[in-house]
Amino acid sequence: MLFCKFRRTVFLLEPKVFNWQKYLLLRVENINMGDIAFTKTFVQHYAFIMKTLKKSHESDTMSNRIVHISVQLFSNEELARQVTEECQLLDIMVTVLLYMMESCLIKSELQDEENSLHVVVNCGEALLKNNTYWPLVSDFINILSHQSVAKKFLEDHGLLVTWMNFVSFFQGMNLNKRELNEHVEFESQTYYAAFAAELEACAQPMWGLLSHCKVRETQEYTRNVVRYCLEALQDWFDAINFVDEPAPNQVTFHLPLHRYFAMFLSKAVKCQELDLDTILPDQEMLMKLMIHPLQIQASLSEIHSNMWVRNGLQIKGQAMTYVQSHFCNSMIDPDIYLLQVCASRLDPDYFISSVFERFKVVDLLTMASQHQNTVLDSEHERSMLEGALTFLVLLLSLRLHLGMTDDEILRAEMVAQLCMNDRTHSSLLDLIPENPNPKSGIIPGSLSFESVLSAVADFKAPVFEPGGSMQQGMYTPKAEVWDKEFDPVMVILRTVYRRDVQSAMDRYTAFLKQSGKFPGNPWPPYKKRTPLHPSYKGLIKLLHCKTLHIVLFTLLYKILMDHQNLSEHVLCMVLYLIELGLENSPEQESDEEESAGGQERCHDSWFPGSNLVSNMRHFINYVRVRVPETAPEVKREPPASTSSDGLASSQSSRRKSLQRENSGTAQVFSLVAERRKKFQEIINRNTSEANQVVRPKTSMKWSAPGATPQLTTAILEVKESILSLLIKLHHKLSGKQNSYYPPWLDDVDVLIHPEIPRYSHGDGMTAVERILLKAAVQSRLNKRIIEEICRKVTPPVPPKKISSAEKKTLDKEERRQKARERQQKLLAEFASRQKSFMETAMDVESPDVDIAMEVATSEQHVSEAIYDCVICGQSGPSTEDRPTGLVVLLQASSVLGQCRNSTEPKRLPTTEEEQIYPWDTCAALHDVRLSTLQRYFKDSSCLQAVSIGWEGGVYVQTCGHTLHIDCHKSYMESLRNDQVLQGFSVDKGEFTCPLCRQFANSVLPCYPGNNVERSVWQSHSNKCMQDLVQEVEDLQEQLGTFPVSISSETNLSKEMESVMKDIKSTTQKKYTDYSKSPGSPDNDFLFMYSVARTNLELELVHRGGNLCSGGASTAGKRSCLNQLFHVLAMHMRLYSIDSAYNPWRKLTQPMQDKNSELVSEELPEVPVLYRDVSSLLLIQILTMPQPLHKEHFTCIIKVLFTLLYTQALAAISVKCGAEDRLAWKEAGALKKNTSSGEKSWEVLLGHVISELSKGKIYEEGDTEELAVVNPDSVERDLQQFCLPFLRITSLLQHHLFGVDLPSCQEEEEFTVLASCLGLLPSFQSAHQFTSASCLDWPVPAFDMISQWCSELASFADRHPDQVKALLIQEPKWDLPRLLQLPENYNTIFQYYHRKTCSVCTKVPKDPAVCLVCGTFVCLKGLCCKQQSYCECVLHSQNCGAGTGIFLLINASVIIIIRGHRFCLWGSVYLDAHGEEDRDLRRGKPLYICKERYKVLEQQWVSHTFDHINKRWGPHYNGL
Repeated sequence: MLFCKFRRTVFLLEPKVFNWQKYLLLRVENINMGDIAFTKTFVQHYAFIMKTLKKSHESDTMSNRIVHISVQLFSNEELARQVTEECQLLDIMVTVLLYMMESCLIKSELQDEENSLHVVVNCGEALLKNNTYWPLVSDFINILSHQSVAKKFLEDHGLLVTWMNFVSFFQGMNLNKRELNEHVEFESQTYYAAFAAELEACAQPMWGLLSHCKVRETQEYTRNVVRYCLEALQDWFDAINFVDEPAPNQVTFHLPLHRYFAMFLSKAVKCQELDLDTILPDQEMLMKLMIHPLQIQASLSEIHSNMWVRNGLQIKGQAMTYVQSHFCNSMIDPDIYLLQVCASRLDPDYFISSVFERFKVVDLLTMASQHQNTVLDSEHERSMLEGALTFLVLLLSLRLHLGMTDDEILRAEMVAQLCMNDRTHSSLLDLIPENPNPKSGIIPGSLSFESVLSAVADFKAPVFEPGGSMQQGMYTPKAEVWDKEFDPVMVILRTVYRRDVQSAMDRYTAFLKQSGKFPGNPWPPYKKRTPLHPSYKGLIKLLHCKTLHIVLFTLLYKILMDHQNLSEHVLCMVLYLIELGLENSPEQESDEEESAGGQERCHDSWFPGSNLVSNMRHFINYVRVRVPETAPEVKREPPASTSSDGLASSQSSRRKSLQRENSGTAQVFSLVAERRKKFQEIINRNTSEANQVVRPKTSMKWSAPGATPQLTTAILEVKESILSLLIKLHHKLSGKQNSYYPPWLDDVDVLIHPEIPRYSHGDGMTAVERILLKAAVQSRLNKRIIEEICRKVTPPVPPKKISSAEKKTLDKEERRQKARERQQKLLAEFASRQKSFMETAMDVESPDVDIAMEVATSEQHVSEAIYDCVICGQSGPSTEDRPTGLVVLLQASSVLGQCRNSTEPKRLPTTEEEQIYPWDTCAALHDVRLSTLQRYFKDSSCLQAVSIGWEGGVYVQTCGHTLHIDCHKSYMESLRNDQVLQGFSVDKGEFTCPLCRQFANSVLPCYPGNNVERSVWQSHSNKCMQDLVQEVEDLQEQLGTFPVSISSETNLSKEMESVMKDIKSTTQKKYTDYSKSPGSPDNDFLFMYSVARTNLELELVHRGGNLCSGGASTAGKRSCLNQLFHVLAMHMRLYSIDSAYNPWRKLTQPMQDKNSELVSEELPEVPVLYRDVSSLLLIQILTMPQPLHKEHFTCIIKVLFTLLYTQALAAISVKCGAEDRLAWKEAGALKKNTSSGEKSWEVLLGHVISELSKGKIYEEGDTEELAVVNPDSVERDLQQFCLPFLRITSLLQHHLFGVDLPSCQEEEEFTVLASCLGLLPSFQSAHQFTSASCLDWPVPAFDMISQWCSELASFADRHPDQVKALLIQEPKWDLPRLLQLPENYNTIFQYYHRKTCSVCTKVPKDPAVCLVCGTFVCLKGLCCKQQSYCECVLHSQNCGAGTGIFLLINASVIIIIRGHRFCLWGSVYLDAHGEEDRDLRRGKPLYICKERYKVLEQQWVSHTFDHINKRWGPHYNGL
């Protein structure tokens, strides 16, 4: 019944794909997945699923649903085996895949474009671009994971043939043809589909099959695969009409058949103990097999040499993908392994010549100084030669498949990645080739991975750079890894970007310098290789063949002669190959056998044999070269001795016949003989390798345009051996004559123990010394010849003289290289200077650094300050006509308002029970106090009794640089016209400092003159206190009179007015308008002095809440408070205070008419004891004529301190119990008449209690009274009450008069500050100090106290319930803190990611939480949008006056909102390896990083978000 229903549903609803699929899914929910009947039905309709997938418009959705079913069916091994046996599941799957791909086949254009019979998949088809085949391939990989099913597949010859046919569809796909004339019009992106198809459809099934071929018993499986793979390859060669030469200017990166063959060979040798020769094809097939992988290696070099630049960026993308970590083990590694296998079995001379021919550098390998390359432009020759030599080094050095164990491979991969750059744990997991692994099956992240990582790397915890950017937890190589395991060959193999090789070398250089192992610029170190597996011993023959030795000799000679297009990298690779040859000698030569001398028996003018050890000492006298007629060699006279010339010609004729003999007898196949003839014919006739090559017909397409070069024959006198060339190179590299001295002449032990540490690291000279030592160790003859060469006085190689004609023909690439080096040097020098400048002048996080600022701090006797304009560069004073200004950033701040009366920070709520109430914050309590005062007292008086700015206050900061105001206006105009995308809004006045690029939005004018009374103030003034009080009063009555220069309209006054508007517009109107009558001038008066208060309070916060550390201002000399005070003072003096209400008189004179207020119907003025003393201080200072005299400043402080002290006594008195009050009252009365009564807190406290007792002050609230028992606690409370005022006053004095702040212990702070302010001029530490000794009453103390207390008594009669609340102030606030976060991020995520929003009552799509107050908000939620503002932006204005710090719950990152801009700050939650997990993609457990959170908090408190974070963008109110 089930079958019928299933079939009926499927076929009836065929057009409606979704319906049958939905039906199938519904049925699956009620079916046991082990039900064989359902599985068989699914398999029978497998072809229909494929058809439906191809037709579907939503293949992604459909694929996911199909796999959802099939993965459950085919993951059951027993079920998969049964269906395979009964329903031919494997046949169905392979046939369905084959049929699916057949629908998108096109004719292959590889090799023979016209006559090719091969077909490949079209990578531009939707089937491949959309990965439509993915669910079917996924199922196939899934069932191949079961051993029983894979065994059946590997045993079925028919299935293997079908599968190889399927794989051949991908062989040669996505063919690239080099554009030679014009840039390609359209850059195809089909390579994405091609690489994905090969990896998923070919490579992954291959790894699945290989996982079952691990033991000897499975040899037959490997033989089967190799057999049918070779058959498919032969068919492919026949189909594309391939003989021996690849078509020029073509490359495909896709050779899955080659890679199948290579990987099964590797597995056969490594795991199954198969004899390699029994499964290898004949030599002719091997020669064919090597051509296309070799073509890919040559093309890689061409692409990196910019020869394919007209094909666009996509060709570079292919080259990078080919070696990228996810593809390398399925692409480049099998290709290089296959080439290694071919090289080990083919004639070495044929292979080496093939390499240089494929890399198109055969013509370059001539000993003549000039040559003509018919297939390569001269600008590409150097990089292609480097590519060819580097490839040979890779081929001969790599042991990934040739003998390395699994652990060694993993370790080598890890070391290579770590040497390029420090890596995070997750990036290492990603960069190391992942499972299925061609080598081992080691799973990254497993125990083996972690143990190797801990063995080779040290963990660096997350750190912060000076600029503020955050580093994640990194792994860096251990010192011993750099010392012994750094392998540049492995680094070259694994680099996607060429710059990573240089990065590894730079890091290696830094290690050597730091450890003192080598001070100069080292060369890549030589690393000993793992021994070769016996099956691959033939690879060593490449190092011991004449062709390679001739190439090495020629290149050494050319480098010594300074020929063009030869670089240090070429020399490095040449020496590396020589050293590889010495390390891998076939056998120890017999010195006795050759003692008669090799030259006499040598019939070959190049080398006598194939052993590098003996060939190194062989001297070559003359070389006949074919050169252009213009070459200097042509003009050279022949040698004087005719016999030498005759010898050369007779040798030449002998060599011709000998070479013919050799070519007839030594080679097996004519193809090999032909290639050897092509490459070696010229070499063996003393004509140096290249110029007589007879190219095949196909290579005519490579020829450069122009006539065939006219070549002529010349004879070069060489008389050098490889050993002599090496010694002369040592002299050349050192720049000294006879610089090389054989070390064994002083210490014979070096021959016995040649592994000397000093040879491990070094430059070219070290490499030469190491090679010569190894050559001497291996042969006594070599040792003797080296000594003979060194005994001869060898003149140093003269520097090459470049004539004017030669200068014109100097290689373009050489000039470019030098230009690049100069540019790099300049950039490095500039970066170094910039870094130095940043560290000294821009480190916003280092308040202790004293930063030299352009605002010149003049000598004490100089009256005018000199400023440097950072735009025009002129220096001079600020004048009224051309004022200078400080670059400043104005920003609204609510940081002060977040202070709480608690040392423990509030926690972020993570349960419903936890809530945060903002009623105990500094801002909330100040708001309550102001509203209470406004309820009972006159509004204008209230607005002078407090300060605002705890919320929405304006903070002013500067980078310290100055500029002319007119220069700034020109600069802003240029920014407006600049079309470059900027991270700030010029229309809002925003800009970056022209010098240091710090963010700013205004310019604060500098007042002409020095503005600061810098003379050292004497401890005693000649004037008495009463005179100073009178002078202050007289000066305040002159408020309306201004200097002529200010009252007249000058540029300075205009700019001061302009910056005042900027300051007002910085914050929102609700934070500036506290008056009951809107627009009242009292608002402006309150706002202006509160700006000064805000900046002083914030500086105090930045100093840690006290002044114990002393020293200069927080940011060194970058403070702008002095200039700010002048701007504020100028505007505050525009407001005159009625003399009847002037607080100064109330503080210094007894009032006569005490009852006048009672008869008035208006609300009374705020009693003096309710007024904020710090606010009174700023009102007095800023309304005095400037500059202010120090003696007047001290007078004001002394008067205000008497009021503050009385407030402290009154606050203590209301906290006492009734009995204590009575006791203090009586104790004070007894001492009242003593001489020191006015300076005794006991007397004064008794008098305050006595006066306040006259009203109803002590009658209410007795239940909450606190007992003050001992005198010590009273003294401590008095000092704590007064300290905030002393700190603010000391900072003000420091900025106005330049008085340094002394450092002190915390318990001494009151005493030191009082002394610094002049309140305690005669203080002596010997006697017992009391705070009352700082009092200096201008009039009798008891009269003033009585007057002040009477105001409270009269208020208490009317409102007894409010007297105490207003009298008890909170003097001690803790520093502002962000909310404390839980240790584990999961705690936050679980509570908030499903929490409903309190505004819209929905679960937000992007929930966020404010880290300042804990409010839960909807990020970008339109549901909570109000007046075009989304909730986060609105909350940032309400909570932080425009600054918001939000934790995004679903992403674990912090977002900062600053005004109209926002930026992603980073994450404060990291995993166990110190990494972020943005968007929670990796799903790792995350833990709080306290250091990062501290930095976030510090940036918030110091208002440096704008300076430190660079990636800002506009949010358009949409967050």
